[in-house]
Amino acid sequence: MPGCRSSRRRASWSRRSLHNILTLRGAVVRDPHAWARYLTEAIELFGGRADVVFASHHWPTWGRERVLEFLGLQRDLYAYLHDQTMRLLNQGYTGAEIAEQFELPPALERAWHAHGYYGSVSHNVKAIYQRYLGWYDGNPARLWQHPPQEAAKRYVAFMGGADVVMDKARASYQEGDLRWAAQVLDHVVFAEPGHQAARALLADVLEQLGFGSENGTWRNAYLSGATELRSGNLGTPIGAPAELLGQLPPELFFDAVAIQVNGPAAWDLDLAARWVFPDHDATYRTTLRNGVFSYVRGGSGDVILTLTVPRPALAALAAGDPGAALAAGLALDGDTTALQQVFGVLQPGDPDFNIIEP
Repeated sequence: MPGCRSSRRRASWSRRSLHNILTLRGAVVRDPHAWARYLTEAIELFGGRADVVFASHHWPTWGRERVLEFLGLQRDLYAYLHDQTMRLLNQGYTGAEIAEQFELPPALERAWHAHGYYGSVSHNVKAIYQRYLGWYDGNPARLWQHPPQEAAKRYVAFMGGADVVMDKARASYQEGDLRWAAQVLDHVVFAEPGHQAARALLADVLEQLGFGSENGTWRNAYLSGATELRSGNLGTPIGAPAELLGQLPPELFFDAVAIQVNGPAAWDLDLAARWVFPDHDATYRTTLRNGVFSYVRGGSGDVILTLTVPRPALAALAAGDPGAALAAGLALDGDTTALQQVFGVLQPGDPDFNIIEP
């Protein structure tokens, strides 16, 4: 966590809501223990002379007493989440079990800036469990389960078929047990994606869960799922302007290439190339072998192709367009088919993958 050591009268990096330990969009799990320690450090370093706290994404807190109260409660919030999750984890509870029984102290419940408008106690507790113990909860029956669609088909068959499950799910919906209705209908939709009645009812269930959610990110997830079921895939807005791609350091460009390599398609390739980046004053040797794209700055060894990549050409390569890179000044010396072979086994991410159906 960053600290604000450059000013005598300001403290930063807290927010007026419970933050995410692990974002729903996906990220590396953050460390709430360190988070709490850094807030303690901020209180000790600046608390006696701070006039204002600038909360990320939110408005400031003014006045020394209010600053100290705000930072202290935020510190206690992340420390309590961490420590109590660890206590219950060591009692043998799983992440989902801990989240279901977790209660904040009254002082934190009364502080509205500790509420889960953005982060959530439920998914933050599960994230802390994940940080320390990973996805496996110790029960060997859950060690090698079927993937979701195959499991869904079996669940629905065991429960008497999709129509029987629908009748039971409608009853749960009418009784207000939305969580269970969503869980059961999820199996029906994964088992039979074309089952229109199941899609419609699940959309209604998710919409109700969204309307009832205090947490903004949960609400967005529920309503996005309902929209997908009713109207089709929303897609994901991705992409970056060429000006930004051209500023990538070579290492980030190579990392982006490496995670797009379709491993099985590249098993039989054995390619070595040298990349010269005049705008970065850097040279790299890359290899594609055993489906793995690797790079070493200034690496030695034979190569079959040398590429000189000016900044505009790097932008085009980062966008996945070798032809445009050549037009932008990319120079090749050697076996030019090597570049075609590398880009021929790249599999860019799919921005239109489904969420609610397989």
